[in-house]
Amino acid sequence: MAKVSREKWSKQFGEWFRETLISAEIMDYRYPIKGCGVWLPYGFQIRRNVFQIIRDILDATGHKEALFPLLIPETSLEKEAEHVRGFEAQCFWVTQGGQKPLKIKYALRPTSETILGPMLHLWIRAHTDLPLKLYQIVTVFRYETKATRPILRMREFDFKEAHTSHATAEEAEAEVKEEIENYKKFFDTLCVAYKISRRPEWDKFAGAVYTIAFDMLCPDGRTLQIGTVHNLGQNFSKAFDVTYEKPDGTHEHVWQTCAGISGRGIASVLITHGDDHGLVLPPKIAPTQIIVIPIPYKEKSETVNKKALEITEKLEKAGFRAKTDTREDITPGAKYYHWELRGVPIRIEIGPRDIEKNEVTIVRRDTLERETCKIENLGNELRVIMEKMALEMRREAWEWLEKHTYRTSNLEEAKQLIKERAGIIEVPWCGAPGCGQELEEIIDARILGTPEEEETQQEIDDKCILCNKTAKTLIRIALTY
Repeated sequence: MAKVSREKWSKQFGEWFRETLISAEIMDYRYPIKGCGVWLPYGFQIRRNVFQIIRDILDATGHKEALFPLLIPETSLEKEAEHVRGFEAQCFWVTQGGQKPLKIKYALRPTSETILGPMLHLWIRAHTDLPLKLYQIVTVFRYETKATRPILRMREFDFKEAHTSHATAEEAEAEVKEEIENYKKFFDTLCVAYKISRRPEWDKFAGAVYTIAFDMLCPDGRTLQIGTVHNLGQNFSKAFDVTYEKPDGTHEHVWQTCAGISGRGIASVLITHGDDHGLVLPPKIAPTQIIVIPIPYKEKSETVNKKALEITEKLEKAGFRAKTDTREDITPGAKYYHWELRGVPIRIEIGPRDIEKNEVTIVRRDTLERETCKIENLGNELRVIMEKMALEMRREAWEWLEKHTYRTSNLEEAKQLIKERAGIIEVPWCGAPGCGQELEEIIDARILGTPEEEETQQEIDDKCILCNKTAKTLIRIALTY
Protein backbone atom coordinates (compact mmCIF):
# COMPACT_ATOMS: atom_id res chain seq x y z
CA MET A 1 0.00 0.00 0.00
CA ALA A 2 1.55 3.29 -1.09
CA LYS A 3 1.90 6.26 1.20
CA VAL A 4 -1.05 8.65 1.15
CA SER A 5 -0.12 11.75 -0.83
CA ARG A 6 0.17 14.97 1.16
CA GLU A 7 -1.75 16.71 -1.63
CA LYS A 8 -4.89 14.75 -0.69
CA TRP A 9 -5.18 16.26 2.76
CA SER A 10 -3.56 19.66 2.27
CA LYS A 11 -6.84 21.59 2.31
CA GLN A 12 -7.76 20.00 5.66
CA PHE A 13 -4.29 20.44 7.12
CA GLY A 14 -5.36 22.49 10.15
CA GLU A 15 -7.99 19.96 11.17
CA TRP A 16 -5.56 17.08 10.58
CA PHE A 17 -2.88 18.73 12.74
CA ARG A 18 -5.18 19.51 15.67
CA GLU A 19 -6.77 16.05 15.68
CA THR A 20 -3.44 14.25 15.32
CA LEU A 21 -1.84 16.12 18.21
CA ILE A 22 -4.47 14.72 20.56
CA SER A 23 -5.15 11.31 19.00
CA ALA A 24 -1.42 10.52 18.69
CA GLU A 25 -0.93 11.77 22.26
CA ILE A 26 1.49 14.58 21.40
CA MET A 27 -0.14 17.61 23.03
CA ASP A 28 -3.49 18.35 24.63
CA TYR A 29 -4.20 22.01 23.91
CA ARG A 30 -7.56 22.11 25.73
CA TYR A 31 -6.03 23.81 28.77
CA PRO A 32 -8.23 26.47 30.45
CA ILE A 33 -5.83 29.27 29.41
CA LYS A 34 -5.89 30.08 25.69
CA GLY A 35 -2.59 29.47 23.94
CA CYS A 36 -1.28 26.97 26.51
CA GLY A 37 -1.06 23.19 26.20
CA VAL A 38 0.18 20.05 27.89
CA TRP A 39 2.96 17.96 26.36
CA LEU A 40 1.71 14.39 26.81
CA PRO A 41 4.26 11.66 27.67
CA TYR A 42 4.64 10.39 24.08
CA GLY A 43 4.93 13.92 22.69
CA PHE A 44 7.35 14.85 25.43
CA GLN A 45 9.61 11.95 24.42
CA ILE A 46 9.65 13.29 20.86
CA ARG A 47 10.34 16.78 22.23
CA ARG A 48 13.23 15.45 24.32
CA ASN A 49 14.76 13.61 21.34
CA VAL A 50 14.46 16.65 19.08
CA PHE A 51 16.03 19.02 21.60
CA GLN A 52 18.83 16.52 22.26
CA ILE A 53 19.83 16.84 18.60
CA ILE A 54 20.26 20.61 18.90
CA ARG A 55 22.01 20.19 22.26
CA ASP A 56 24.55 17.85 20.67
CA ILE A 57 25.13 20.25 17.76
CA LEU A 58 25.61 23.28 20.02
CA ASP A 59 27.84 21.40 22.47
CA ALA A 60 30.03 20.33 19.54
CA THR A 61 30.47 23.97 18.44
CA GLY A 62 31.61 25.27 21.81
CA HIS A 63 28.31 26.45 23.29
CA LYS A 64 27.64 25.90 27.00
CA GLU A 65 24.16 25.26 28.38
CA ALA A 66 22.96 27.58 31.14
CA LEU A 67 19.65 28.55 32.74
CA PHE A 68 18.60 32.15 33.34
CA PRO A 69 15.61 33.46 35.36
CA LEU A 70 12.11 33.74 33.95
CA LEU A 71 11.39 37.24 35.29
CA ILE A 72 12.71 40.45 33.72
CA PRO A 73 12.45 43.74 35.66
CA GLU A 74 10.81 46.44 33.59
CA THR A 75 13.93 48.59 34.10
CA SER A 76 16.02 46.01 32.17
CA LEU A 77 13.49 45.61 29.39
CA GLU A 78 13.42 49.38 28.84
CA LYS A 79 17.17 49.71 28.33
CA GLU A 80 17.11 48.82 24.62
CA ALA A 81 14.51 51.14 23.07
CA GLU A 82 13.86 49.26 19.82
CA HIS A 83 13.65 45.96 21.69
CA VAL A 84 11.08 47.17 24.21
CA ARG A 85 8.95 48.65 21.42
CA GLY A 86 9.04 45.30 19.66
CA PHE A 87 8.01 43.20 22.66
CA GLU A 88 6.12 45.46 25.06
CA ALA A 89 2.71 44.60 23.61
CA GLN A 90 3.52 40.87 23.85
CA CYS A 91 4.64 40.82 27.48
CA PHE A 92 2.82 39.19 30.36
CA TRP A 93 3.40 41.35 33.44
CA VAL A 94 3.71 40.35 37.10
CA THR A 95 2.50 43.35 39.12
CA GLN A 96 1.83 41.85 42.53
CA GLY A 97 3.73 39.57 44.94
CA GLY A 98 1.35 37.91 47.36
CA GLN A 99 -0.91 40.71 48.58
CA LYS A 100 1.53 43.53 47.87
CA PRO A 101 1.90 45.50 44.62
CA LEU A 102 5.44 45.42 43.27
CA LYS A 103 7.44 48.64 43.07
CA ILE A 104 8.87 47.48 39.74
CA LYS A 105 6.77 45.16 37.62
CA TYR A 106 8.30 42.05 36.07
CA ALA A 107 7.82 40.70 32.54
CA LEU A 108 7.64 36.97 31.94
CA ARG A 109 10.46 36.20 29.51
CA PRO A 110 9.41 36.88 25.88
CA THR A 111 13.10 36.41 24.91
CA SER A 112 16.27 36.69 26.96
CA GLU A 113 18.55 39.42 25.61
CA THR A 114 17.63 41.79 28.44
CA ILE A 115 17.99 38.97 30.99
CA LEU A 116 21.56 38.29 29.91
CA GLY A 117 22.60 41.95 29.76
CA PRO A 118 23.12 42.61 33.51
CA MET A 119 24.94 39.30 33.95
CA LEU A 120 27.26 39.75 30.98
CA HIS A 121 28.13 43.17 32.42
CA LEU A 122 29.41 41.31 35.51
CA TRP A 123 31.08 38.38 33.77
CA ILE A 124 32.92 39.91 30.81
CA ARG A 125 35.99 41.93 31.76
CA ALA A 126 38.82 41.20 29.33
CA HIS A 127 39.44 39.82 25.84
CA THR A 128 40.33 36.50 27.48
CA ASP A 129 36.65 36.12 28.50
CA LEU A 130 35.63 36.03 24.85
CA PRO A 131 34.07 34.47 22.94
CA LEU A 132 31.30 33.53 25.38
CA LYS A 133 28.77 31.16 23.81
CA LEU A 134 25.75 30.18 25.91
CA TYR A 135 22.40 28.55 25.23
CA GLN A 136 19.32 27.54 27.19
CA ILE A 137 16.12 25.57 26.57
CA VAL A 138 13.33 27.29 28.43
CA THR A 139 9.69 28.31 28.42
CA VAL A 140 8.86 31.64 26.79
CA PHE A 141 5.68 33.70 27.21
CA ARG A 142 4.25 36.04 24.58
CA TYR A 143 0.78 37.53 24.66
CA GLU A 144 -0.26 36.43 21.19
CA THR A 145 -3.06 38.68 19.94
CA LYS A 146 -3.76 36.66 16.79
CA ALA A 147 -5.67 33.38 16.83
CA THR A 148 -3.61 30.84 18.75
CA ARG A 149 -2.78 27.47 17.19
CA PRO A 150 -1.36 24.49 19.08
CA ILE A 151 2.46 24.50 18.87
CA LEU A 152 2.39 26.80 15.82
CA ARG A 153 1.29 29.98 17.62
CA MET A 154 1.04 29.81 21.39
CA ARG A 155 1.31 32.11 24.39
CA GLU A 156 3.52 29.70 26.30
CA PHE A 157 6.02 27.69 24.31
CA ASP A 158 9.38 25.91 24.36
CA PHE A 159 12.36 27.89 23.16
CA LYS A 160 15.98 27.02 22.49
CA GLU A 161 17.96 30.26 22.45
CA ALA A 162 21.70 30.68 21.94
CA HIS A 163 23.46 33.91 22.95
CA THR A 164 27.05 34.69 22.03
CA SER A 165 29.46 37.57 22.76
CA HIS A 166 32.55 38.38 20.68
CA ALA A 167 35.48 40.77 20.54
CA THR A 168 34.95 41.97 16.97
CA ALA A 169 32.23 42.46 14.38
CA GLU A 170 34.00 39.93 12.15
CA GLU A 171 33.84 37.25 14.85
CA ALA A 172 30.14 37.92 15.38
CA GLU A 173 29.55 37.65 11.64
CA ALA A 174 31.40 34.33 11.58
CA GLU A 175 29.22 33.15 14.46
CA VAL A 176 26.07 33.95 12.48
CA LYS A 177 27.35 31.73 9.68
CA GLU A 178 28.12 28.96 12.18
CA GLU A 179 24.62 29.18 13.67
CA ILE A 180 23.13 28.91 10.18
CA GLU A 181 25.18 25.77 9.57
CA ASN A 182 24.07 24.41 12.95
CA TYR A 183 20.43 24.86 12.02
CA LYS A 184 20.95 23.29 8.62
CA LYS A 185 22.37 20.21 10.35
CA PHE A 186 19.46 20.20 12.78
CA PHE A 187 16.69 20.36 10.19
CA ASP A 188 18.51 17.99 7.85
CA THR A 189 18.59 15.45 10.70
CA LEU A 190 14.82 15.90 11.07
CA CYS A 191 14.42 15.42 7.29
CA VAL A 192 12.74 18.85 7.09
CA ALA A 193 13.12 21.06 4.00
CA TYR A 194 13.51 24.82 4.43
CA LYS A 195 14.24 28.16 2.79
CA ILE A 196 16.79 30.50 4.37
CA SER A 197 15.95 34.19 3.96
CA ARG A 198 17.30 37.49 5.21
CA ARG A 199 14.25 39.21 6.67
CA PRO A 200 13.46 42.69 5.32
CA GLU A 201 14.52 45.64 7.43
CA TRP A 202 10.97 46.29 8.64
CA ASP A 203 10.55 42.69 9.83
CA LYS A 204 13.84 41.97 11.60
CA PHE A 205 14.14 41.02 15.28
CA ALA A 206 13.68 44.04 17.54
CA GLY A 207 17.16 45.34 18.38
CA ALA A 208 19.01 43.33 15.72
CA VAL A 209 21.25 44.60 12.93
CA TYR A 210 19.73 41.93 10.70
CA THR A 211 17.79 38.66 10.95
CA ILE A 212 18.18 35.38 9.05
CA ALA A 213 15.18 33.05 9.16
CA PHE A 214 14.45 29.43 8.28
CA ASP A 215 10.96 28.86 6.87
CA MET A 216 9.19 25.64 5.97
CA LEU A 217 6.12 25.27 3.77
CA CYS A 218 3.03 23.60 5.24
CA PRO A 219 0.65 21.51 3.12
CA ASP A 220 -1.98 24.29 3.14
CA GLY A 221 0.37 26.69 1.32
CA ARG A 222 1.37 28.74 4.37
CA THR A 223 4.95 29.07 5.57
CA LEU A 224 6.05 28.54 9.14
CA GLN A 225 9.11 30.26 10.61
CA ILE A 226 11.04 27.45 12.30
CA GLY A 227 14.33 29.08 13.24
CA THR A 228 16.05 32.48 13.38
CA VAL A 229 19.60 33.81 13.68
CA HIS A 230 20.22 37.46 14.58
CA ASN A 231 23.29 39.65 14.42
CA LEU A 232 22.78 42.06 17.33
CA GLY A 233 25.87 44.18 16.69
CA GLN A 234 26.61 46.27 19.78
CA ASN A 235 23.02 47.38 20.40
CA PHE A 236 22.48 45.38 23.59
CA SER A 237 26.06 45.60 24.84
CA LYS A 238 25.85 49.39 24.71
CA ALA A 239 22.48 49.35 26.46
CA PHE A 240 23.88 47.25 29.32
CA ASP A 241 27.45 48.57 29.15
CA VAL A 242 29.00 45.19 28.41
CA THR A 243 32.63 45.99 27.60
CA TYR A 244 35.95 44.16 27.59
CA GLU A 245 39.54 45.29 27.96
CA LYS A 246 41.54 44.84 24.74
CA PRO A 247 45.20 43.73 24.78
CA ASP A 248 46.28 47.38 24.33
CA GLY A 249 44.39 48.42 27.48
CA THR A 250 41.50 50.19 25.73
CA HIS A 251 37.88 49.13 26.20
CA GLU A 252 35.32 48.10 23.62
CA HIS A 253 31.68 47.00 23.72
CA VAL A 254 31.23 43.34 22.81
CA TRP A 255 29.52 42.22 19.61
CA GLN A 256 26.61 39.82 20.06
CA THR A 257 24.46 37.30 18.24
CA CYS A 258 21.43 35.25 19.22
CA ALA A 259 19.60 32.37 17.61
CA GLY A 260 16.34 30.62 18.43
CA ILE A 261 14.26 27.53 17.66
CA SER A 262 10.88 27.11 19.35
CA GLY A 263 8.49 24.19 19.61
CA ARG A 264 7.89 24.83 15.92
CA GLY A 265 11.07 22.85 15.37
CA ILE A 266 9.14 19.86 16.69
CA ALA A 267 6.04 20.79 14.70
CA SER A 268 8.13 20.98 11.53
CA VAL A 269 8.90 17.26 11.55
CA LEU A 270 5.31 16.30 12.43
CA ILE A 271 3.97 18.43 9.58
CA THR A 272 6.55 17.54 6.93
CA HIS A 273 6.01 13.79 6.97
CA GLY A 274 2.42 13.30 8.14
CA ASP A 275 -0.29 11.60 6.09
CA ASP A 276 -3.87 10.38 6.45
CA HIS A 277 -2.71 7.57 8.72
CA GLY A 278 -1.15 10.04 11.20
CA LEU A 279 2.47 10.87 12.01
CA VAL A 280 5.56 9.59 10.23
CA LEU A 281 8.63 9.97 12.45
CA PRO A 282 12.24 9.75 11.27
CA PRO A 283 13.95 6.91 13.19
CA LYS A 284 16.34 9.36 14.88
CA ILE A 285 13.61 11.02 16.98
CA ALA A 286 11.00 8.26 17.31
CA PRO A 287 10.45 7.26 20.97
CA THR A 288 9.75 3.75 19.68
CA GLN A 289 11.65 2.92 16.51
CA ILE A 290 10.30 -0.60 16.07
CA ILE A 291 7.02 -2.11 17.20
CA VAL A 292 6.74 -5.89 17.10
CA ILE A 293 3.19 -7.17 16.53
CA PRO A 294 2.53 -10.86 17.19
CA ILE A 295 -0.15 -12.40 14.95
CA PRO A 296 -1.53 -15.17 17.17
CA TYR A 297 -3.52 -18.08 15.80
CA LYS A 298 -5.63 -20.24 18.13
CA GLU A 299 -3.44 -22.39 20.38
CA LYS A 300 -0.24 -20.87 18.93
CA SER A 301 -0.69 -17.47 20.58
CA GLU A 302 1.62 -18.20 23.52
CA THR A 303 4.38 -19.40 21.19
CA VAL A 304 4.02 -16.35 18.94
CA ASN A 305 4.03 -13.90 21.84
CA LYS A 306 7.12 -15.54 23.29
CA LYS A 307 8.96 -15.28 19.98
CA ALA A 308 7.90 -11.63 19.55
CA LEU A 309 9.24 -10.77 23.00
CA GLU A 310 12.46 -12.65 22.26
CA ILE A 311 12.97 -10.65 19.04
CA THR A 312 12.26 -7.37 20.86
CA GLU A 313 14.80 -8.20 23.56
CA LYS A 314 17.48 -8.88 20.94
CA LEU A 315 16.68 -5.64 19.15
CA GLU A 316 16.95 -3.66 22.38
CA LYS A 317 20.34 -5.25 23.12
CA ALA A 318 21.41 -4.25 19.61
CA GLY A 319 20.62 -0.60 20.41
CA PHE A 320 17.17 -0.19 18.89
CA ARG A 321 14.25 1.39 20.74
CA ALA A 322 11.83 -1.51 20.33
CA LYS A 323 8.59 -2.66 21.95
CA THR A 324 6.20 -5.61 21.69
CA ASP A 325 2.45 -5.07 21.63
CA THR A 326 1.02 -8.15 23.34
CA ARG A 327 -2.35 -6.65 24.23
CA GLU A 328 -5.01 -9.33 23.99
CA ASP A 329 -8.09 -7.12 24.00
CA ILE A 330 -7.57 -5.64 20.52
CA THR A 331 -6.94 -7.13 17.07
CA PRO A 332 -3.65 -6.93 15.15
CA GLY A 333 -5.34 -4.51 12.75
CA ALA A 334 -6.22 -2.16 15.60
CA LYS A 335 -2.61 -2.35 16.76
CA TYR A 336 -1.42 -1.39 13.25
CA TYR A 337 -3.67 1.67 13.37
CA HIS A 338 -2.49 2.60 16.87
CA TRP A 339 1.21 2.59 16.01
CA GLU A 340 0.84 4.05 12.50
CA LEU A 341 -1.00 7.00 14.04
CA ARG A 342 1.97 7.59 16.35
CA GLY A 343 4.45 7.44 13.49
CA VAL A 344 6.55 4.45 14.64
CA PRO A 345 9.04 4.03 11.76
CA ILE A 346 9.04 0.22 11.48
CA ARG A 347 6.52 -2.47 12.27
CA ILE A 348 7.51 -6.12 12.53
CA GLU A 349 4.78 -8.73 12.15
CA ILE A 350 5.29 -12.35 13.21
CA GLY A 351 2.87 -15.26 13.17
CA PRO A 352 3.03 -19.10 13.37
CA ARG A 353 4.05 -19.52 9.71
CA ASP A 354 6.76 -16.88 10.09
CA ILE A 355 8.19 -18.81 13.04
CA GLU A 356 8.25 -21.98 10.93
CA LYS A 357 10.15 -20.14 8.19
CA ASN A 358 12.36 -18.33 10.74
CA GLU A 359 11.39 -14.94 9.28
CA VAL A 360 9.32 -11.84 9.94
CA THR A 361 7.49 -9.24 7.87
CA ILE A 362 8.86 -5.68 8.02
CA VAL A 363 6.56 -2.72 7.24
CA ARG A 364 7.97 0.80 6.71
CA ARG A 365 5.76 3.56 8.11
CA ASP A 366 6.69 6.15 5.47
CA THR A 367 5.76 4.05 2.43
CA LEU A 368 3.77 1.22 4.09
CA GLU A 369 5.84 -1.15 1.92
CA ARG A 370 6.25 -4.72 3.17
CA GLU A 371 9.17 -7.12 2.92
CA THR A 372 10.23 -10.35 4.60
CA CYS A 373 13.50 -10.88 6.43
CA LYS A 374 15.19 -13.85 8.06
CA ILE A 375 15.32 -13.39 11.82
CA GLU A 376 19.09 -13.88 11.97
CA ASN A 377 19.56 -10.98 9.51
CA LEU A 378 17.08 -8.67 11.21
CA GLY A 379 19.49 -6.27 12.98
CA ASN A 380 21.56 -5.48 9.89
CA GLU A 381 18.49 -5.21 7.67
CA LEU A 382 16.76 -2.79 10.05
CA ARG A 383 19.80 -0.50 10.13
CA VAL A 384 19.85 -0.41 6.33
CA ILE A 385 16.11 0.30 6.19
CA MET A 386 16.35 3.12 8.75
CA GLU A 387 19.17 4.82 6.87
CA LYS A 388 17.22 4.45 3.64
CA MET A 389 14.09 5.87 5.28
CA ALA A 390 15.92 8.98 6.48
CA LEU A 391 17.46 9.59 3.04
CA GLU A 392 14.18 9.10 1.21
CA MET A 393 12.13 11.17 3.67
CA ARG A 394 14.63 14.01 3.36
CA ARG A 395 14.66 13.80 -0.44
CA GLU A 396 10.88 13.72 -0.66
CA ALA A 397 10.60 16.77 1.61
CA TRP A 398 13.02 18.78 -0.55
CA GLU A 399 11.38 17.70 -3.80
CA TRP A 400 7.99 18.76 -2.47
CA LEU A 401 9.31 22.17 -1.36
CA GLU A 402 11.01 22.86 -4.70
CA LYS A 403 7.87 21.78 -6.54
CA HIS A 404 5.95 24.43 -4.59
CA THR A 405 8.47 27.25 -5.05
CA TYR A 406 7.67 29.51 -8.00
CA ARG A 407 9.57 32.32 -9.71
CA THR A 408 7.75 34.98 -11.72
CA SER A 409 8.19 38.56 -12.94
CA ASN A 410 4.47 38.99 -13.52
CA LEU A 411 2.54 40.72 -10.72
CA GLU A 412 -0.82 39.23 -11.68
CA GLU A 413 0.65 35.73 -11.76
CA ALA A 414 2.20 36.27 -8.33
CA LYS A 415 -1.16 37.43 -6.95
CA GLN A 416 -2.90 34.40 -8.45
CA LEU A 417 -0.33 31.97 -7.04
CA ILE A 418 -0.78 33.44 -3.57
CA LYS A 419 -4.56 33.31 -3.95
CA GLU A 420 -4.31 29.63 -4.85
CA ARG A 421 -1.99 28.99 -1.86
CA ALA A 422 0.48 27.52 -4.32
CA GLY A 423 3.52 27.97 -2.07
CA ILE A 424 6.53 30.31 -1.92
CA ILE A 425 6.83 32.91 -4.67
CA GLU A 426 10.16 34.48 -5.69
CA VAL A 427 9.99 37.76 -7.60
CA PRO A 428 12.55 40.38 -8.73
CA TRP A 429 12.83 43.39 -6.40
CA CYS A 430 14.60 46.74 -6.57
CA GLY A 431 15.47 46.59 -2.86
CA ALA A 432 13.54 49.71 -1.82
CA PRO A 433 11.68 49.14 1.49
CA GLY A 434 8.71 51.21 0.35
CA CYS A 435 8.36 49.06 -2.74
CA GLY A 436 8.54 45.89 -0.67
CA GLN A 437 5.95 47.01 1.86
CA GLU A 438 3.59 48.13 -0.90
CA LEU A 439 4.04 44.73 -2.55
CA GLU A 440 2.92 43.03 0.67
CA GLU A 441 -0.31 45.05 0.64
CA ILE A 442 -1.01 44.53 -3.06
CA ILE A 443 -0.46 40.77 -3.00
CA ASP A 444 -1.92 40.40 0.51
CA ALA A 445 0.92 38.20 1.70
CA ARG A 446 4.11 38.58 3.70
CA ILE A 447 7.61 39.16 2.41
CA LEU A 448 9.89 36.50 3.84
CA GLY A 449 13.00 38.31 2.69
CA THR A 450 15.84 37.81 0.22
CA PRO A 451 17.35 34.37 -0.41
CA GLU A 452 20.36 33.62 1.77
CA GLU A 453 21.32 30.35 0.08
CA GLU A 454 24.45 30.74 -2.06
CA GLU A 455 22.95 28.90 -5.03
CA THR A 456 20.09 31.44 -5.17
CA GLN A 457 22.26 34.55 -4.94
CA GLN A 458 22.97 35.00 -8.63
CA GLU A 459 22.72 38.26 -10.55
CA ILE A 460 19.15 39.20 -11.42
CA ASP A 461 18.74 40.39 -15.00
CA ASP A 462 15.21 41.67 -14.60
CA LYS A 463 13.03 44.59 -13.53
CA CYS A 464 11.36 45.04 -10.15
CA ILE A 465 7.96 43.40 -10.24
CA LEU A 466 6.32 46.54 -8.84
CA CYS A 467 8.20 49.72 -9.84
CA ASN A 468 9.92 48.37 -12.99
CA LYS A 469 13.33 49.69 -11.91
CA THR A 470 16.39 47.47 -12.20
CA ALA A 471 16.04 44.54 -9.80
CA LYS A 472 18.85 44.07 -7.28
CA THR A 473 17.72 40.75 -5.88
CA LEU A 474 14.92 38.24 -5.57
CA ILE A 475 12.43 38.54 -2.76
CA ARG A 476 10.28 35.75 -1.36
CA ILE A 477 6.57 36.17 -0.72
CA ALA A 478 4.19 33.74 1.00
CA LEU A 479 1.19 33.37 3.22
CA THR A 480 2.42 32.75 6.76
CA TYR A 481 1.44 31.42 10.16
